[in-house]
Amino acid sequence: MPWKNDQTLNLSFKYIIMNPSPINILVFKTNICTKADCSIVKERFDTITSIIEWNIDTEDIDRVLRIVTQLPEQDIITILNKLGYACSELE
Repeated sequence: MPWKNDQTLNLSFKYIIMNPSPINILVFKTNICTKADCSIVKERFDTITSIIEWNIDTEDIDRVLRIVTQLPEQDIITILNKLGYACSELE
């Protein structure tokens, strides 16, 4: 389930119109597994306007993060690594 509210989502779409970079749908394997972990990630992702929508499947063995963004894969990996989480592109 996405953690974005409608107001933030609308702001993200305005960002896309003003910054027409390609939109990527990225999928990662992480070690994000608790609600507390999700809250930490949410707090950081909410500050990044080029992240349009995201969700984490904490029930999946790979703790899959799906994200719609204009950022490249490595930027997402770096952000999560700085927060102390493992993150690798899921193939």
